[in-house]
Amino acid sequence: MHKWILTWILPTLPYRSCFLLVCLVGTLALACNDMAPEQMATSANCSSPERHTRSYDYMEGGDIRVRRLFCRTQWYLRIDKRGKVKGTQEMKNNYNIMEIRTVAVGIVAIKGVESEYYLAMNKEGKLYAKKECNEDCNFKELILENHYNTYASAKWTHSGGEMFVALSHRGVPVKGKKTKKEQKTAHFLPMSIT
Repeated sequence: MHKWILTWILPTLPYRSCFLLVCLVGTLALACNDMAPEQMATSANCSSPERHTRSYDYMEGGDIRVRRLFCRTQWYLRIDKRGKVKGTQEMKNNYNIMEIRTVAVGIVAIKGVESEYYLAMNKEGKLYAKKECNEDCNFKELILENHYNTYASAKWTHSGGEMFVALSHRGVPVKGKKTKKEQKTAHFLPMSIT
């Protein structure tokens, strides 16, 4: 009896591990079938430029963050008491403190805390400020893999391309028509208020 059990158990050990391996591969294949083609391409291609980008998808409706938006061109975004949008290099300026409010998934409205003006973009891509928030004040917020954020108009595009909030090397707002996601002028670092 012992001899029969040993000869029966030993040959099945390699088959059991193969069976487990086949089950594991099958489970992975089923999981991949639930993915969209873009997700499968991103998971298969680690060099994809969108690999580490993420959005605030988990913060839908009402989340408010108070930050200074520091551009890679070394200027802070500022909305002054008259509603003029421009850059400033003074870190301790009250007009560069912004309230970033989540309006919908990945969409935010940016408001100057001191001036009480909302940042807005018109269909020409010009940045301006408004007292009342409307669709011109909605921006798509995206965190890039370099940890900077971009803010593209949620309403307006130019020739099918997004128009971004941007500050030139002189601190002057750049028209959205002349901006691209890859440009330093469109990259902002939301800095906590200390």
